Amino acid sequence: MTDQPHDLTDLYSGFPAGFFERADQSSDSNFYAAPRLVTHIDDGAIEAVGKLYTELGLTGRVLDLMGSWVSHFPVKPEELVVLGMNTEELSANKDADSWLQHDLNVNPIMPLLDEEFDGVVCCVSVDYLTRPLEVFNEVHRCLKPGGVFVHTFSNRCFPTKAINGWNQTDDRGHVSIVGEYFRRTGPWSDLSAELRTETSSFGDPLYAVWGRKSS
Repeated sequence: MTDQPHDLTDLYSGFPAGFFERADQSSDSNFYAAPRLVTHIDDGAIEAVGKLYTELGLTGRVLDLMGSWVSHFPVKPEELVVLGMNTEELSANKDADSWLQHDLNVNPIMPLLDEEFDGVVCCVSVDYLTRPLEVFNEVHRCLKPGGVFVHTFSNRCFPTKAINGWNQTDDRGHVSIVGEYFRRTGPWSDLSAELRTETSSFGDPLYAVWGRKSS
């Protein structure tokens, strides 16, 4: 496990003042203390997540980042590790081979080995990261060369816990924000962004942004 440099001023240069602050600056451990055994997107969006995971070939050793009691894989990967905030939610995840409680906003350095995973997924949670560039670099460290890091998100969130920059823009802006995180970290290759649900649908839209660790 490799420590990251303490001075990240240049990495975050250009983001507006207050971009990564939140309306509720209190500890996330308080907000997530009570389990929420619910889904945060509708069935159509959940199906879109699963189809993308299948298309990307997420079948080996996979990390579900900022995960919960369900991971949305149509077919369970060979080994699934889930990292999240609430132990009751994590222990209820039937697909998890193992899990760990870890607050990435307190410490973005994860207790995981270098090049440990074939893929990392993050479903409807990127908007809550207050130190996203450190987290993206950590994921890069933990991925095998060629491994994929995929974010899926909709237009729902807990607005008091989402960063100001997310709350102040629209769906197109959200895609741009996640793309910028990839561009400032890594290096990543094969960056892609897609709307994975039908534009005519009345359900939740499901957006995805992903890239692969450069070999």
